[in-house]
Amino acid sequence: MNDILAATGNAHKVLEMSAILAPAGIRLLRPQDVGGIPEVIEDGASFRENAVKKACEIAAATGRRVVADDSGLEVAALGGEPGVLSARYAGAGGNDGRNVRKLLDRLAGVADRRARFVCVIAVADPTGLVGTAEGEVRGQIIAAPRGDGGFGYDPVFVPAGHEQTFAELPAALKNGMSHRGNALAAALAQGLFVAG
Repeated sequence: MNDILAATGNAHKVLEMSAILAPAGIRLLRPQDVGGIPEVIEDGASFRENAVKKACEIAAATGRRVVADDSGLEVAALGGEPGVLSARYAGAGGNDGRNVRKLLDRLAGVADRRARFVCVIAVADPTGLVGTAEGEVRGQIIAAPRGDGGFGYDPVFVPAGHEQTFAELPAALKNGMSHRGNALAAALAQGLFVAG
């Protein structure tokens, strides 16, 4: 197995990424597996900037090969909101439920519900950035949450060509079409996980 450290404390992301990378022979190490990772301030103007910053800072601090993910939801009618602020959309003390409520409040009465999830994967080693890959999935925001799976905005996002939300779809099906799955597939195809 090829080990790589996940630059996230989000257990949901680690679970998803592990499921996607395991068939490629890559074992994802969690922060607690290596004694923890430093907190990185995500102040970039783009998903790519944040992913690269996390990957490079944590690789330098831990001396390990690292994979970082920055991802979020962009809603057409809201000019791309919540975007890079997806996890912090409801402000300080926000959580998935509050973020979803704010999004639905902002879309009240709006007919155009088109949205896309975007994910940028960055891989770095202690010497610097190895590379990045991006993935997306397009769909619609529904009027009320449905489903118990997934996390974040999954209960209100229906991917194009489907009737179920990401929170209603089986995890394996979601992972095969998700923004994170697409970004990780692109990273694998680019050879970003091959130790140099």
